[in-house]
Amino acid sequence: MLFGEYFHQIDAKGRVRIPGKLKIGLGENAMVTKGTNGCLFLFSQTELQTTIYDKISAVPLSDLSTATALRALFAGASELEEDNQGRTMIPQNLRGFAKLTKDIVFIGVGNRAEIWSREAYDKQFADIDFDKALSSLKEYGV
Repeated sequence: MLFGEYFHQIDAKGRVRIPGKLKIGLGENAMVTKGTNGCLFLFSQTELQTTIYDKISAVPLSDLSTATALRALFAGASELEEDNQGRTMIPQNLRGFAKLTKDIVFIGVGNRAEIWSREAYDKQFADIDFDKALSSLKEYGV
């Protein structure tokens, strides 16, 4: 399970160190793709396979709205690779999508991690009503 909040910086070349606790949970061959609300999603390859890929294999090619969602999710996806100094390169197209420039935030969200620009993260969670947010989990039996 992935959890926690980690404040980091990304360098001008798009390299960053993934927080150790998240890196352990993501394992080798982690994948990054566009997420919701302007963040990036990080999945372990296994989680991406079971959470999304296995479930979409039955989607007919004629389901155009689902095809659009899948294109958005998979077209820009990339496997993360570490350099010999332990840094991971976030591809330019994904850095642009999430507006990652310098200060970034990694958060663990259970089955995935997310990468946010610090500015977007602060704006997204500045006025969150924690009780209201948690109450929405009742729908899932939590």
